[in-house]
This record gives sequence, C-alpha cells and structure tokens, in this order.
Amino acid sequence: MPADPGKPPTVTPVRVVIALCLIAPFVAMLWVSSYAKVDPTFIGIPFFYWYQMLWVLISTALTMIAYKLWQRDQRSRKGGASA
Repeated sequence: MPADPGKPPTVTPVRVVIALCLIAPFVAMLWVSSYAKVDPTFIGIPFFYWYQMLWVLISTALTMIAYKLWQRDQRSRKGGASA
C-alpha cells in the first residue's frame, strides 16, 4: 500500500532528537563501568555519587527539551493537516 503523499513521515529528524534525549540518561546510567570510581572527587564527594546526581539535572533538562520538541511537532502536524 503506497504512503499518503500529503502525510508527513512518521520518523522525522525532530522525533529522532526526542528519542536521543530520552535514551541518553538510560545509556549513561546503565554503563556503570564508566563511572564506578572514586576519583575525581568534588567537594569531598566521590565521582560515583556526584556523577549520578549530575545526571539527575541533565535528565531533567533533556526531558524538558524532548517535551517542548514534541509539543512543537504536534502543533506543526495539526497545523499541516488542516491546511
């Protein structure tokens, strides 16, 4: 069955960026050997702990970016469908 020429593709560059924003924290936290060490310490806190806490902030920012991109993508799809 041929694709509808008026319908934009399901996988778009914006959706790929959204997926990368949501997957990055999982990859970073599941790759434990990359941060399972004590040095460098930050204000006396071992790397293992402050790296994970940093990812809490990074994950929040990436999730917010993904959400805003998703909203923009949905608005553009609705606007393009009615035109």
